[in-house]
Amino acid sequence: MNVRRLIPTAALAGAVALGATALTACSGAAAGTGGGKDGKVGVTASFYPMAFLAEQIGKDHVKVDSLTKPGVEPHDLEITPRQTGQLGEADVVVYLKSLQPAVDKAVAQSGVKNIVDAATLTELEVHGSGHDHGAEEGHAEGEGHDHGHEHEGGKDPHVWLDPVKYAEIAKGVGAALEKADPGHAADYKKNTDELVGKLTALDTEFKDGLKNTASRTFITTHSAFGYLAERYGLDQEAIAGVDPQSEPSPARMKELQGLAKQENVSTVFFEALASDKTAKTLAADTGLKTDVLDPLEGITDTSQGADYFEVMRSNLKNLQKALGAK
Repeated sequence: MNVRRLIPTAALAGAVALGATALTACSGAAAGTGGGKDGKVGVTASFYPMAFLAEQIGKDHVKVDSLTKPGVEPHDLEITPRQTGQLGEADVVVYLKSLQPAVDKAVAQSGVKNIVDAATLTELEVHGSGHDHGAEEGHAEGEGHDHGHEHEGGKDPHVWLDPVKYAEIAKGVGAALEKADPGHAADYKKNTDELVGKLTALDTEFKDGLKNTASRTFITTHSAFGYLAERYGLDQEAIAGVDPQSEPSPARMKELQGLAKQENVSTVFFEALASDKTAKTLAADTGLKTDVLDPLEGITDTSQGADYFEVMRSNLKNLQKALGAK
């Protein structure tokens, strides 16, 4: 399930303005020369998780701009023809194909030499939409499930929420920067190795922190956590087919009520960039608590952390609390 949000006109206009300003900053830079603003490599990223990788790996050698403004839900981003043209001025483009259709189209038309599609750097998977928990009992660690998510092509694009897969993408981004700016290749390799090390440590934290819990099932309004659930042997249940601004159907409510009792579920999660109405409606009718599980599609002042690692650790703490970690 891809939960859709309605983006206010003002917010969308802000995102377009940001993209235009960011891409203009890269104009005049010859692709692959490292000749971006102030002599830095101009990197245009589609949204926060891609921009974070470029910043962490490129550091002082790059100037990173994001097409998606902080606080704007990225799935429905639209790009103007002018932005599509300006995209061609970037030295490197980093995006995740299938997440943002408008970005996919713009990148295809950009003519940029160094394009990094994160979807080609790790294996994307289809996470089922069934609800047969009887068949799931006794699953081994690392064999969790995601219920209710379907995306373009049937593949779930939310790979950055799995630290292991995110590390695989980081290696590809590092290699692309080395190619685009060979003069600083040693720095990019060093920074990539450091980032991969941090992601490996984060994976260990999740593995250890979620090893022993009273429940393995969590309920969320946005079915974005399939890779995380699979990596750590959890079961994700999404409120399928429901817009964040509307209430779940009576049938789904009844199903989730039974599930919550059967699987010892204590919490309904909602995300930072969407309304908590659906989660609170379900929680009120089932006697459950609500909490935030952030899909990290953007960082804002209200996020539970200043960057990817801080928010992921907040997600871990919230999951431990909700699942009754021992």
